[in-house]
Amino acid sequence: MHTSASLLDLHRRTHHSLKGVLDHARTVPPEVIHRTLDAIGPGTIAEKQQHVIGAERYWIGVVNGQMLVDEDEADAASVDALEAFRQRVAARTRSWLEGMPDARLATPALFKQYGGREATFAPAYAVLRTQTHAFHHIGQVTAMLRAFGHPVPPGLDFPMRDLPVDDAAQGA
Repeated sequence: MHTSASLLDLHRRTHHSLKGVLDHARTVPPEVIHRTLDAIGPGTIAEKQQHVIGAERYWIGVVNGQMLVDEDEADAASVDALEAFRQRVAARTRSWLEGMPDARLATPALFKQYGGREATFAPAYAVLRTQTHAFHHIGQVTAMLRAFGHPVPPGLDFPMRDLPVDDAAQGA
């Protein structure tokens, strides 16, 4: 089972990639992040990024007994707004993981979800779900950017590379 330390490492790597995609989005004309590409599925680049960040906020809320389902359109209004949203959510998840005993992360419990559903799972699975989910959408966003003529630098969707030591200090 994953430990708090292993999940924190995965979380840092995921947010490094999310931040990298957002940093790249700053180099494209602003209207590009508000375009759709039907071949990739519904939603704009901004909406997909907001969805990924919001999903992390939702699932960490679920394991803390909160139902955080409301989305604020302002969070996807610009790359800067998305980055601020990402930083807030990442900091909350990081703080929660830093205080979470490994045994609790690995112990299945009953959690209430949106729509009154309930499910039993280890809290670590909620964290893993948010991180794998992020890479799914990072792939979609990078494909959209490439199709719009703005390919991202290689490696943003590859979490196994070495990261800068000061990454956490940069809000990743």
